[in-house]
Amino acid sequence: MTPEELKDLAHLRRARDLMDRDFARPLDVPAMARAAAMSPAHFSRKFRAAYGETPYAYLMTRRIERAKALLRQQMSVTDTCFAVGCTSLGSFSSRFTEIVGETPSQYRARDHTPLEVVPPCVTKVATRPRRTGAAT
Repeated sequence: MTPEELKDLAHLRRARDLMDRDFARPLDVPAMARAAAMSPAHFSRKFRAAYGETPYAYLMTRRIERAKALLRQQMSVTDTCFAVGCTSLGSFSSRFTEIVGETPSQYRARDHTPLEVVPPCVTKVATRPRRTGAAT
């Protein structure tokens, strides 16, 4: 790996850390690109090459991951939607269903008691949304 590629990865990591930390804030590609010190188009290309998905897809995966945790705690779907930084309940529900395979309401209604005895760090990994190639 060249020094330039290593430098780009470090910059991309800053943007990815921003998404992991501030997923509930309004974030768009230009804001993420600023964190990576890149132009939006260059950032999007480099991010996808490095992580296998677009910056927006990565951000939505983080949001859905957090939404699953809130829904397991019986937070309402509407409150969950806004708590994770989504501004449209319809878009949130569509994206949640696409990624998780069931609606937020169905997921919330499911029995999650087996996960209560599992340490949260393990639950986070076990329930992490898994994307298919078409959902990026």
